[in-house]
Amino acid sequence: MATIQSSDLDFNSIKTNLKTYLQRSSEFQDYDFEASGLSNILDVLAYNTHINGLIANLGINESFLSSAQLRASVVSHAETLGYRPRSKTASKSEVNLSLVTGDASVASALIPQYTTFTASVDGVSYTFQTLEQYTAANDGAGTFTFLTSSGSANIELAEGVVKTKTFIVGDAADEQVFVIPDTELDTTTLNVDVFDTVSSSSSTQYTNIENSVRINENSTIFIVREAPNGFHEITFSEGNVLGIAPVAGNKIVIQYIASSGALANGATTFIADGDITVGSSDYTPTVTTVTNSAGGDDKESINSIKANAPISFATQQRLVTAEDYKALVLSRYSTTVQDVTAWGGNDNVPPIYGRVYLSLKFKSGVSSDVQASVKNSIQTQLAENLGIMSIDTAFTDPTDTFLEVTTRFNFDPDLSGITADTQAAAVQVAVNNYFTNNLNSFDSVFRRSLLLAVIDDISPAILDSSISVRLNQRFTPTLNFTTNYTVDFPTTIAAADDANYVLNTSNFVLSSGETVTARNRLETNTIELVDPITGVVAVDNAGSINNTTGVVSFVGINVASFSGSEIRVTITPSNQSTIRPLRNYILNIDTGQSTSVPSLDFQNTPSSISTNV
Repeated sequence: MATIQSSDLDFNSIKTNLKTYLQRSSEFQDYDFEASGLSNILDVLAYNTHINGLIANLGINESFLSSAQLRASVVSHAETLGYRPRSKTASKSEVNLSLVTGDASVASALIPQYTTFTASVDGVSYTFQTLEQYTAANDGAGTFTFLTSSGSANIELAEGVVKTKTFIVGDAADEQVFVIPDTELDTTTLNVDVFDTVSSSSSTQYTNIENSVRINENSTIFIVREAPNGFHEITFSEGNVLGIAPVAGNKIVIQYIASSGALANGATTFIADGDITVGSSDYTPTVTTVTNSAGGDDKESINSIKANAPISFATQQRLVTAEDYKALVLSRYSTTVQDVTAWGGNDNVPPIYGRVYLSLKFKSGVSSDVQASVKNSIQTQLAENLGIMSIDTAFTDPTDTFLEVTTRFNFDPDLSGITADTQAAAVQVAVNNYFTNNLNSFDSVFRRSLLLAVIDDISPAILDSSISVRLNQRFTPTLNFTTNYTVDFPTTIAAADDANYVLNTSNFVLSSGETVTARNRLETNTIELVDPITGVVAVDNAGSINNTTGVVSFVGINVASFSGSEIRVTITPSNQSTIRPLRNYILNIDTGQSTSVPSLDFQNTPSSISTNV
C-alpha cells in the first residue's frame, strides 16, 4: 500500500502517491487520471492532506522553545521557564545641571521629574527626560548645582516620550487584564500608582517584582509581561500571594517612557526645552554632558531569548555556579552590561578561595559612575540576597588580547575584474568583520580554519590562503621609575628557536636616553633590550618568558618615554590554529598590525622548469 512519508508534504508528491495507490487496484490499472474528473477529487484530497500536514508540522514546531519561529510562542515558552524577555530600552546619558541666578535670597531650586531636553543624532532630534526630581542648594552667590539623592552631580536623562495609561479596577470575577498598547514601552521606566478611588489624590506606589528581594503579605508589587500581540500587560497579586492586590474601584495610573531604542545612542549635546523657576524668575539651566547617550536597544531578539531562557531557568533564582552569576547579571542589568563572565576563586591565578570573580563588559558609552553603581548593585542587591554565605564577590576588568593577523593568498586576476590590491582590501574587510561578528566577547574562541573558509569564499579568484597569527597586549609604564612589569597572555607561548623571535615590543626610551625594543634572546626565554635599528644589545637580561603559563616578566626597567598611550608586547602563540581565551580575556583584532598580502597566480599560464646544462 502506498504511504505518505512525513517528508512528502508538498502537493505534487501527495497527489502522485495517491495515484500510485489507486493504480495498484484492478479497477484503475489503465485509468487516465489526468483526463478524468477523478483528477479533481485527487486535487482536493492532496490539498487537504497538504494543509493538514503543514498545520501539524507548524504546530509541533511551535510547541518547543528551540524550534518555535513565532515570537509569541518563544516568549510563552520562555515565561514557563521563568524568563521574561527584555523590552525596548531607552538610551541614557549623564549630564551636570546648574543655574546661575545671582540671587542669594532663594535657598533652593527644584527640577521636576520628566523635565525634557532635546538632542540630535544624525540630524534627527530626540527628547530626553529626567526620571526623578532633583534639588539644588544655593551656594550663597546665587548658583545652584543639582544633585541626586546620593549626592552625585551626574543627572541621568532617558530618551523617549512620557506616556500615561489609566485603568479602573473592576470586580475580581472580571479577570481584568491591564494591557499597555505601546510596542515602544521601556519596562524599566514603569511607574505604577494605585489610588483608592477615581478622585483620590494620594496613592500607593507598586514595585516591579524583578526589583523585589523579599515579598510578604504587605508587599505592593506588579508583574509585567509581553503579551502575544507584542504589547505588555500588567498583573497584580490575587490577594493570597505576592502581597496586596488592587480592589474594585481603585484607579491604576501607569507612567512610562516610549523610547526610540538604539536610534538615540550617540547624542552629545543636550538643550533644555524650558526654563526653571527659582523664586519668581525663570532661568535657563546650563547643561554639561558627562557621557554621550548609550544603552538604547530594541526588544530582545528571538535568538537571544532562546539562548538566555534555559540558562536563566537553570539558575533557579540563586547564585551557586558561575553560570548562575552570568545568567542573572545579564538578565537584570542588560541595559548597561553587554557581556559577563564568572569564575571561582579556585580557578583564579593565583587561587583565592571563598570568592567568586566577575568581569563585566559594559556597553559602549556607559560612564564610570554607572559602571560603579552596577557593580555595587550586584554586590548589595544580588549577591548578598541570592548568593551563598561566606562567598565574596570581586570584580576584574576585562583584558583585551589583540590578534595580529597576517593573511596571504594566491590571486588569479583572470578570474576577477579587480586588481590584487583591491582584492586585498576586500579580504581585510572580511577579516575585520569576522572578528566583529564572532569574537570580541568573553569565551569566544578563535579558530583559524573558520576564518580561512570565509576568506576562500570571498571570490573564485582567491585560489588558496594562509594565516599567521601573533598576539599582543599593552601596558602603561610608570615613567622615570625603575620597576618590574608582568604581562599575562591567555595562551601558551611558542618555544624559542635559533631563527625566530617569539617576543618583541614597540619602541620605548630608557632613562639612559637609549631607544630600545624588547625581544627574547634566540634559543632562550631571556628578554633583552636592543636598538631597534642596529640590533645592538643595550640590556642583556631584562626579564624572562614563561612559555607554559603565558607570563612575560620585565625586571628592573626604567622607561623615560614611549610613543602612543601604551607599550605593545607581541608574542607568538604555541598553537596558531586555536586561541582559547581564559577567564576575563577578550580576543579582538589589532587592525593596525593586521595585513592582507596577495600573490599573483595565473593558473591558466603553463609553468616550466628550466635546466642549466
